[in-house]
Amino acid sequence: MAAAQIQTLPADWRDFLSLTKPGVISLVVFTGLCGLLAAPERLHPVLAFTAILCIAMGAAGSAALNQWWEADIDAGMKRTAKRPLPAGRMDRTSARDFGVALSAASVIIMGLAINLLSAVILAVSIFYYAVVYTIWLKSRTPQNIVIGGGAGAFPPMIGWVAATGDITLMPVVLFLIIFMWTPPHFWALALFVQTDYAKVGIPMMPVVAGERSTRRQILAYSVILLPLSMVPWFIGGTGAVYGLSALVLSGLFLLLSVPVGLRSRSGDDDAMKPEKRLFKYSILYLFVLFAALVADRMLAGA
Repeated sequence: MAAAQIQTLPADWRDFLSLTKPGVISLVVFTGLCGLLAAPERLHPVLAFTAILCIAMGAAGSAALNQWWEADIDAGMKRTAKRPLPAGRMDRTSARDFGVALSAASVIIMGLAINLLSAVILAVSIFYYAVVYTIWLKSRTPQNIVIGGGAGAFPPMIGWVAATGDITLMPVVLFLIIFMWTPPHFWALALFVQTDYAKVGIPMMPVVAGERSTRRQILAYSVILLPLSMVPWFIGGTGAVYGLSALVLSGLFLLLSVPVGLRSRSGDDDAMKPEKRLFKYSILYLFVLFAALVADRMLAGA
């Protein structure tokens, strides 16, 4: 607490920007945009921009609330110690108010400008990340990422519903793809920063269940992800461009997961651990997979 409360410098715009986790929300915004563009209905460009802006604001607000709540935890971790709150560049009240304001504004604007259902789902996603995951799950169970993965899986569904006004099977499948992608993505990261989590008492899977169990679960989720990623093609929601892209991308994801799953432990002298390769690829994977979804839709429309 003390480290998070010491304010050595006044916060500036860069600190508020850092509070929104721009690197993380870029993926959130991108998948939300892809959900909107892949939907069978088209929004007016101004409304489409407004919908994506609301998704970005909601993600930024929930990220700020996450850092507000975890300021003490962040102070104890090397990876996060330089964030505005643990570094003493911002007080916690400012971070909390900033997060609440962004979150509330995003839901209100979405409801007034787009439609009520997309606003409700956006509100649920913010609550899920800021409260269910951050406050309730993260410090209590090694399944925090599995259950909490739903928070990051909402954006394509929100984008789709913003365009169509209703929920069909396709946006549910897009939700499930990100939901199943999250554990191997995040556990790959947790494997090479697990000492940080152990130091601050966060029960991440490698800390609680050990590396061997975590690695096996990464491989198991990667096996499930391959057929799941192809469901949009199987149900006729996309064409061959997406289907073949999903097959190749998910096949490579699985191949990169195999050395992670078969190892019992990584050596400290590994220049490029398999889990690091998987983590880096997993980010690229989601970007390219959803880009293929949009490309497929555009080609079908043409």
